[in-house]
Amino acid sequence: MGIELKLQLKMSQQLVMTPQLQQAIKLLQLSRLELEQTVQQELQENPVLEVLEVDEELPKEVGREEEGPDNALAQASGEASDPREASDADKIADIDWQNYIDAYPQTGMGTGVIRDDDERPGFEATLTKRETLQDHLEWQIGLSTFSDAEKAAAGWILGNLDDRGYLRSSIEEIARQSGIDEKEVEQTLERVQRLDPPGVAARDLRECLLNQLGPLCIKDPIVRTLIDQHLDSLQKRDFRRIAREMLISIEEAAVAAKVVAKLEPRPGRAYGGDEPIYITPDIYVYKVADEFHIVLNEDGLPKLKINSLYRDVLAKDRSVEKETRTYVQEKVRAAMWLIKSIHQRQRTIYRVMESIIRHQREFFERGVAYLKPLNLRDVADDIGMHESTVSRVTTNKYTHTPQGIFELKYFFNSSINRVQGEAIASESVKAKIKKIITNEDGRRPLSDQRIAEMLKTANIDIARRTVTKYRESMNILSSTRRREVG
Repeated sequence: MGIELKLQLKMSQQLVMTPQLQQAIKLLQLSRLELEQTVQQELQENPVLEVLEVDEELPKEVGREEEGPDNALAQASGEASDPREASDADKIADIDWQNYIDAYPQTGMGTGVIRDDDERPGFEATLTKRETLQDHLEWQIGLSTFSDAEKAAAGWILGNLDDRGYLRSSIEEIARQSGIDEKEVEQTLERVQRLDPPGVAARDLRECLLNQLGPLCIKDPIVRTLIDQHLDSLQKRDFRRIAREMLISIEEAAVAAKVVAKLEPRPGRAYGGDEPIYITPDIYVYKVADEFHIVLNEDGLPKLKINSLYRDVLAKDRSVEKETRTYVQEKVRAAMWLIKSIHQRQRTIYRVMESIIRHQREFFERGVAYLKPLNLRDVADDIGMHESTVSRVTTNKYTHTPQGIFELKYFFNSSINRVQGEAIASESVKAKIKKIITNEDGRRPLSDQRIAEMLKTANIDIARRTVTKYRESMNILSSTRRREVG
């Protein structure tokens, strides 16, 4: 069979993601704080953008323009775009800049200028960095009578601690890596384990709990034996076996277990982890009379406009070189698209929140027990957008409601069938399971099967394995581990 080369022509259609469309999609899924950072970065990189420091009302022309379709959102949601808008974007240089600067280049957001104490950053934003576990231990070692060799060994020990405060390497490994004698490392480890917090630098849970008994002045031999020899049975809360093997009563085993429960299994808990992240709602929902009102959180977002100097370069000064005009046109086009994308982002968020309120009105009025099943398609069909657009809008967005602060994704739930009547939202079922477990008798905790039977009695058709899945998602222990004695 011969091999030959052929040249063929093929026509096909494909969706091309322009940089402007990518920016619009990116802005759509940003949280308010991320949007603020993006705007500040654009202000630094684009000389055409400028902050409007005087509050001005938006002209009526802006409101009329916002009611029309937006080409970016139409493309992002898979809808047909208006070709006239695409041609307008291509003819950006022919825009009447005098009218535009008075009407369009304002985002309607609060200025970034701090005018009084109410607008200054919160107290938590001015705090210093939290002390780490390693910093805390190094400070104690510096105040102790450690020799130079012991300080060197202690440095290797601290470097091998995890976030929980446990030593992740053996003495042999530390000695081999550091070149320090094993006996010296072991002696240093014993001294480090006597530092604060109690239980630090332990190699397992048993050693961690035992090392806390001395500093906490716990001298009960039953507690020490319970930790040393019966930790597995204690984790399973098998008090009958513990009492039988230790030759004590079940009540004594339960009292000792309560003492162990007060110990800290993770000594580094108070020092580990990242800095706390404070949730700032993107949307506020207020109830006034019988109506719910939506207010977008725009604190910290500056008003944007096109710098008049660059506007004059394009509109009046024809003597400017072609390269300069091209550069200015590109920057102006990018600035206009950013402003328009921010406008469209705010309008879309508002419309999505309106739709959520229409679907979940009972939740906003009466609480989580009245949350209804809802999916992205329901909201997308309601506001005439694509599901992917709604998904981006609800990503990393939080709303402050009369029932508390919730992520927008919280309102989208799968459905659980009722024995009779309409389906119920999965979050409402989780709330009912949590309430049942909270009100149960600790000495006789309810099994997942028993909870499923109770829910069926309450007109909720749910399987035992579904109860188990929901219970585990809420970090609730099984009935055997929830059992209390005495």
